Amino acid sequence: MKNLTLKNIAEACNGQLFCNDEVLANTEVEDITTDSRKAGKGSLFVAIKGQNVDGHDYINQTYENGALCVISENKLDTLKPYILVENSLIAIKMVAEFYRQNLDIKVVGISGSVGKTSTKEAIYSVLSEKFNTLKTLGNFNNELGLPLTVFRLRDEHEIAVLEMGISDFGEMTRLAKIARPDVSVITNIGYCHLEKLGDRDGVLRAKTEMFKYLSENGSVVLNGDDDKLITVDEVNGKKPVFYHMSGENSDIYADNIVHMGIKGIKATLHYKDSKIDVNIHIPGTHMVYNALAAMCVGKEFGMTDEEIKNGINKLESVVGRNNIIEKDEYTVIDDCYNANPVSMRASLDVLSFADTRKVAILGDMFELGKDEEKLHEEIGKYIAKSDIDVVVLCGKLMNNAYTYLLKNSENKKLYYFDELKTLLSELDRILENDDTILVKASHGMEFSKIISCIK
Repeated sequence: MKNLTLKNIAEACNGQLFCNDEVLANTEVEDITTDSRKAGKGSLFVAIKGQNVDGHDYINQTYENGALCVISENKLDTLKPYILVENSLIAIKMVAEFYRQNLDIKVVGISGSVGKTSTKEAIYSVLSEKFNTLKTLGNFNNELGLPLTVFRLRDEHEIAVLEMGISDFGEMTRLAKIARPDVSVITNIGYCHLEKLGDRDGVLRAKTEMFKYLSENGSVVLNGDDDKLITVDEVNGKKPVFYHMSGENSDIYADNIVHMGIKGIKATLHYKDSKIDVNIHIPGTHMVYNALAAMCVGKEFGMTDEEIKNGINKLESVVGRNNIIEKDEYTVIDDCYNANPVSMRASLDVLSFADTRKVAILGDMFELGKDEEKLHEEIGKYIAKSDIDVVVLCGKLMNNAYTYLLKNSENKKLYYFDELKTLLSELDRILENDDTILVKASHGMEFSKIISCIK
């Protein structure tokens, strides 16, 4: 890893290097991990004290497996090289910042209340048509996950597409300091993490902290249909690139939108003088927004219309994110990774495209603050106006949606369960052959167990 010698690592994180071998001290590590099982020959293992597991308990094991060095908060009784620090989590962020600045690479930073991951996938798919591109995997988008993603970068990479997730003020500043984005993308400002951020204005302030470490000539790409984002007039003296669903307010927009049920959506994307016909193989109007964002980023990096079109047409869904699973008995829309009011409505819209009996299995949405009960009731109101046939609700908060639907929706089959265990035991009774089933809730509801049960 470029310039990541033990000496440089210790200096970058203000740590004390214990190493009597000058050759080893000037040796570059081959990878950096916080998982002792992945620490092998040439690795730097960072021992972090977690809520349930203390990485310091596995230090000897990593040395036995060939780890070159360890970052530790404790003094070690060993002749092996190690770096003593006050806080391993802070240290790993400092090392990631040092490493990022030693790489000749462009970075696209992506945030937003809804659609970060699907937008990241769209941008990655487009950029990969021309560049050697690395993207955030899974949920590695926080103050530990982002550094670990940065450590996957190598000299051959040209662009990194980094998802950046936050829940409080100051977090985005720390993430941006590591990522140093050349292009900042924000998908929208919604009702997420309101317990700490207060309201949507707070969400806007927290998300736009990303701009503090935007590169000097960097660009900002924003959803121009978002009433909060449209208030961003300029960043570093440069006007943001705004994309819209229609051409009334912009020359970057989409039209000729054709829904193909849950099979996807067709659209024509316009970017100033360019016009691109695309076939997006993931359903939902929100995917058009993702494609527009990807086109904007592609244009920022000088890509041709054909390259952008090919990248969008190759886009595939990921597990837990509007992933369509075709079974003999059912069609399942697996969107159970996370949920908030905006994404919940978008997923219900996707379900409405189905031409079979429509079943929505929905669970609680977390971290919505003082208005959480009202926001769940509003989901009930949204369902009441929909053509969904069967509604299965689970969790304390979803009882607010259920109560509303009981009084205002006589044409739907309704089921409510306090806990997931009971719901799972009743699934066979509720579902019928040929159903199209949406499964969605916040990650903590463990609705992935429903997917496993149905599959």
